[in-house]
Amino acid sequence: MENVQVKKVNITKVSNGKSTICDDDLAAEEPLEIRLIYGKINERKKKNISVTMRTPGNDKELGIGFLFTEGIINNSEQVSGVNSEGNILEISLNENETPFLNNSERNFYTTSSCGVCGKSSIDAVRTRSQYKGIKDNICVKGEMLYSLTAKLREQQSVFKSTGGLHASALFEPDGKLLLLREDVGRHNALDKIIGSAFMNNELPVNNKILLLSGRASFELIQKAAMAGIKVIAAVGAPSGLAVDMAKEYDITLIGFLRNERFNIYSGENRIIV
Repeated sequence: MENVQVKKVNITKVSNGKSTICDDDLAAEEPLEIRLIYGKINERKKKNISVTMRTPGNDKELGIGFLFTEGIINNSEQVSGVNSEGNILEISLNENETPFLNNSERNFYTTSSCGVCGKSSIDAVRTRSQYKGIKDNICVKGEMLYSLTAKLREQQSVFKSTGGLHASALFEPDGKLLLLREDVGRHNALDKIIGSAFMNNELPVNNKILLLSGRASFELIQKAAMAGIKVIAAVGAPSGLAVDMAKEYDITLIGFLRNERFNIYSGENRIIV
């Protein structure tokens, strides 16, 4: 079966002054148009919500996760159906449900490198989580965290062949891998994770560990906060605004998780060192 996440191309490889012709695997990147259908049965409306550049695969999770983390929908009972065809994804709401679109206005196109690009106002950048203040009892051993990055790399099938994808993964507090998603866009990978939890009625995700393959940006911490996630570990660095948001939502934020070391930027009470 053809892997839609990988695109094969013919390249010229140069090494030590010599060139050879060979095939190479690249991460696929294609646009996904997300449409929302809502309203009374005889007055249905269809609205184009966004076009996002993504790696094909798990598109339904991506679309649902995007609508949830943007605050447009807030529970699975609102959704009556999801239809995916090619690069078009249509999400239908029950006729008595009204999506919250006030803070979702965009300039329509979103690149794979930015999840908040295109927002039409500063106020629209911030979302409000229904899980703010939710209690948790998650406790994580520091030495267990060292093993997570290796487990992530072992399961990143597309990254192994292309070297060009970001990943988000959910782990149990004891380090057991539960779910992993890859995408050319780091925010898309996380939306796929959250979309899966949304569709399986597993929100809030306040007793799991979220691992990010790259840096911890504001947009990723905000998406995690929307899902009630309380422990986030990133291979790369966090931004200052990401740390501020983690503190605001009482999230344990870990950065530079590699080579048997890490930094704790907030919520150190959940980590046993």
